[in-house]
Amino acid sequence: MRKVTTYLNVLLFSALICISASAQHTITGRVTDATDGKPLPGASVKAGEIRGTNTGENGTFNLRNIPDDIHILEVSYVGYQTVKLDMTGKTQLDIRLAKSTYQADEVIISATRVNSKSAMAFTNVTADAIDKQNLGQDLPVLLNFTPSLVSTSDAGGGVGYTGIRIRGSDATRINVTVNGIPYNDAESQGVYWVNMPDFASSVSSIQIQRGVGTSTNGAGAFGASVNVNTNTFRQEAYAELNNAYGSFNTFKNTLKLGTGLIKDQFTFDARLSRISSDGFVDRATSELHSYYLSGGYFGKKSFVRVNVFSGKERTYQSWNGTPEAKLRGDRAGILAYIDRNGVGEKDAENLLNANNRTYNYYTYKNEVDNYRQDHYQVVSSHALGNNLTFNLNAFLVRGLGYYEQYRSQDKYSNYNLPDVVIGGDTLSRTDFIRRRWLDNYFYGTTFSLDYNSYKKLTASFGGGWNQYDGEHYGQVIWARNAGNIGSEHQYYYNLGTKKDINFYGKIYYQFTEKLNAFADLQYRHVNHRIAGQDNDLVALHFDKSFSFLNPKAGVNYQLSAQSSVYASYSIGNREPNRDDIASSVTGMFPTSESMQDVEAGFRTQHGKLAFAANYYLMYYKNQLVLTGQINDVGNSIRVNVPKSYRMGIELEGAVAINKHLKWNVNATFSQNKIRNFTEYIVDYDNGGYKTISHGKSDISFSPNVIAGSQFSFTPAKNLELTLLSKYVSRQYLDNTTDKTRQLDAYFTNDVRFSYAVKPGWAKEISFNLLINNIFNERYESNGYTYNYLAGGAVTQENFYFPQAGTNFLIGMNFKF
Repeated sequence: MRKVTTYLNVLLFSALICISASAQHTITGRVTDATDGKPLPGASVKAGEIRGTNTGENGTFNLRNIPDDIHILEVSYVGYQTVKLDMTGKTQLDIRLAKSTYQADEVIISATRVNSKSAMAFTNVTADAIDKQNLGQDLPVLLNFTPSLVSTSDAGGGVGYTGIRIRGSDATRINVTVNGIPYNDAESQGVYWVNMPDFASSVSSIQIQRGVGTSTNGAGAFGASVNVNTNTFRQEAYAELNNAYGSFNTFKNTLKLGTGLIKDQFTFDARLSRISSDGFVDRATSELHSYYLSGGYFGKKSFVRVNVFSGKERTYQSWNGTPEAKLRGDRAGILAYIDRNGVGEKDAENLLNANNRTYNYYTYKNEVDNYRQDHYQVVSSHALGNNLTFNLNAFLVRGLGYYEQYRSQDKYSNYNLPDVVIGGDTLSRTDFIRRRWLDNYFYGTTFSLDYNSYKKLTASFGGGWNQYDGEHYGQVIWARNAGNIGSEHQYYYNLGTKKDINFYGKIYYQFTEKLNAFADLQYRHVNHRIAGQDNDLVALHFDKSFSFLNPKAGVNYQLSAQSSVYASYSIGNREPNRDDIASSVTGMFPTSESMQDVEAGFRTQHGKLAFAANYYLMYYKNQLVLTGQINDVGNSIRVNVPKSYRMGIELEGAVAINKHLKWNVNATFSQNKIRNFTEYIVDYDNGGYKTISHGKSDISFSPNVIAGSQFSFTPAKNLELTLLSKYVSRQYLDNTTDKTRQLDAYFTNDVRFSYAVKPGWAKEISFNLLINNIFNERYESNGYTYNYLAGGAVTQENFYFPQAGTNFLIGMNFKF
């Protein structure tokens, strides 16, 4: 906590120095349509990285206290060509923007995004910011320094299976869209970035909305929304070759090509990527391949783009974690764990002899996850008039793959097989190799009708329909004593079908030059069916529909040209996911959950300083919270709690101390509580569960303090040195607020070097060096726990996912 407080104090001190010392000027102007002269209210006007505003009702703007070392003004508006102007020696500008279907990519995603005049907390991440970090690690790791966000990696090095939490909410509660199209897995509601290797290399921008956010497509947001845009218009032909190498034998190779604009109507873009890594954890290898193809047609009033992208991953499983005794190097505790859990001789040898921090439970050579996911998108925008635009999209996602496991001395009956008789002996157990398959299709459409009066009113009506058809089945591909087992004996099968239809309406209205408000209403209907047997051979029959109404409203008031305040109130509802249904801890059927979200904030810019503060209260009814346990494929188990809340304040600051030094910092201080939590402990002595009431308790995996810092030094043109720091306070593995079941606080520091040159034979050659965890902090960013009652005593088992110590990644990128 003292480290975080020190950061904020130093930031404030630096800001005061720069405000008093810097030379500044003021620029005013008006932004209009180049064709008919209509004002463009809400246009974005930026001077440098931290100074900016939006035009008012009459298209006017006033930017005060601009540092004298900033000369370029960038003006943009959705559906119009962005312009950059040199404002040296000027105090007033008349800016005219030309409409362009080349900017239709922005029109398509605008319905699911918000801006600085919206009464919501959000962060925009540009492609340039991502490119500096993009050396092979997954997207959650690249977003690690955004507010209220915590990332984790099963393999410990940021490649392979990675996870993300925002305000303590995990990926199943974060709505992700790609070009406005839903990406979350329909049944699990999770997001598996490993299925989209090197997707960051195709990203043009990302917007993270915290809280309920604006109405969007796909699963309801219960912690945040992540809106990813890959579509970007590039007028000139280009080619890029990006290569990286780093610790744990990590390689990244990316080739990008684009035609630029052909005959003023067509563009084509392509990417081919490969990432491989041995992982920090033993045997936690990743072999990842992907491609991205996109073609766009630009007419006078219409735009159509077709995107085809695919990811193929083969990752060695490391989702079992490390037992606490092993992590602490407690040999007596390890021996007790071996005895308590009946660990076999080979596994016990591995447990005793492996490195404490790189230990991996799995030793079978093909203990792998092998999955392919193909995406097909058609996105289109059509101008129906000067004020009206219609956007229509269609998509198909095809997923197919399995994970393979070696099972020592498992029962035949677990695989729908009879015992095997050999001579006079009857065998009830043997060694198996099994595969558990997912074979699914996810398809649908989204649409929006957008109205812009270019005066006071902006409105949008939209929605979507999608369906998921997923087959889940298991095969035995080998058994030591096979009997009459076929080569691919299928031992369970179930089919899941999920249909989702939603409609929303949004209105933004500018009441005065300073006051604007919005109203947003979404209706969502979901039907989820599951039929068959689960992997434990238990009958699984479920057919239930949910209907939700999600209203939102807010106001934004401009105190001055530099400062504004806002407030909003939203309600979100969502259904339980497949794992909630199939893995109910208590045997009680999970119910849908509801949240009321209050957001209120203040934003200001002054010279070289920008600052924002946001208060939030997320009050839940029947929230599904993590118990701390996981199921047999590493997914978290959740249970409804009647009343709970998350409350906190998010602070963001940016300061350009001088032309060489920049500092971006953020911190979140929060409370995350369950009103009255009841713990369920499996009772092996008497059957069923033992219950323990804990009263008011902390929500699992919800740190009270999250802070990030990016301190950049630019000693010369095209040379940048950045210190990246992250602090995450203590987190509990379950909801009991028991300090024996926690993740310790950690504070990591990375250093990034970036250098670019522009030789005559290439547009640019850039060099990037990233040294992670420079102080070799030993920390764990994820874990799980479970308790059980046996022999009259409660046994507690904690498992952790250690992260890598000091490691590096180095890259060289060529742009032609």
